[in-house]
Amino acid sequence: MLLEADVHLYLFLSFSLLAVGVYGLLSRKSVIRMLFAVEMVINAANLNLAVFSSQRNVNGEIFTFFTIGLAALEAAVGLAIVIVFYKRFGEVIPSKIRNLRW
Repeated sequence: MLLEADVHLYLFLSFSLLAVGVYGLLSRKSVIRMLFAVEMVINAANLNLAVFSSQRNVNGEIFTFFTIGLAALEAAVGLAIVIVFYKRFGEVIPSKIRNLRW
């Protein structure tokens, strides 16, 4: 069981991860940086699930494992798209992502 002060620290850490992830998504400097930002947002949600499940005796760990699997799938598909984009156009710039349309 976590103490009340520990819960606040974990929630602050989760909010910090969320804020950095959202900033990384909105800055749109690089596709790889955007993929890492999505991973940070997912990790912030995982941290919240784990903290609240330990506090309320809910099965949040099961949801956390499920979202970790989804995050791994998202990373694999995202990197595959980046590789295809690089092979086709020779560079990876987020503003030119619309070129992948038919």
